[in-house]
Amino acid sequence: MTNPFAILLQTGATELWPEESHPWLHLLARFGPYALGAVLAFLVVRALVRQRRYRAVSVLGERDQAAVHAALLDAEKRTVGEIVPVVLERSDDHAGARWACALVTLLVFSFLLEAHLSWMQPHWLLLEQLGFGALGYGLAWLLPDLQRTFVSEGRATEMAEEQALLEFHRLGLHRTEARTGVLLFVSLFERRVIVLGDEGIASKVGQEHWEATREHVLSGIRRGSLAHGLVEGIRTSGQVLAEHHPWTNGDRNELPDRLIVRRR
Repeated sequence: MTNPFAILLQTGATELWPEESHPWLHLLARFGPYALGAVLAFLVVRALVRQRRYRAVSVLGERDQAAVHAALLDAEKRTVGEIVPVVLERSDDHAGARWACALVTLLVFSFLLEAHLSWMQPHWLLLEQLGFGALGYGLAWLLPDLQRTFVSEGRATEMAEEQALLEFHRLGLHRTEARTGVLLFVSLFERRVIVLGDEGIASKVGQEHWEATREHVLSGIRRGSLAHGLVEGIRTSGQVLAEHHPWTNGDRNELPDRLIVRRR
């Protein structure tokens, strides 16, 4: 029996898409997969180099944590307000980003290895492509920076803000007597800094204060020291709290003076 695919290839296929008529399509088909492969390789190498950025214990070592804790004790000596800095490695699992990476890896490797895949044996082809997808999923799971590539900035902001609100209430910052709780929240994976103040202090300072405090933390991060940014943020918050809610005899410390650092 004559193979219909062979007839198609011998007769119409080359005539429908001549290289001379669409040279840019020919170049895209020839070099596009290699360009995609190069981009994927670059993202993987960059993710390997940036591994430490996503580990809280790497970003904040013991000395850094001690410096932040000292700044916290110093700030709270002058105010009845409560300041709690929280550093998380991530605010959400972002499983969808790993699946997106799996799909992209599957497509890239299918293009790159097109000549070597088992197109005429569907069961082997399925296994090969499942392997490509599993590779992409595994790389995204092992390399946070690669996974972060597939997370939109809007979703990163949404997840970090949601987690910051959860932390604010979970830590009891909304239950202080004068409603003076302040949260300095940093989410490494989402690359977000969020400052939240309870209504007792928020009613006395404008939004520009919280933006300035946030900028202090971000400035430290840009200089390569999250600890320095947190120390400056704590000092700024402590000054404002001391101005509006100073410590007086008989006041008590309502929340533990601590820096919280954890994975999630």
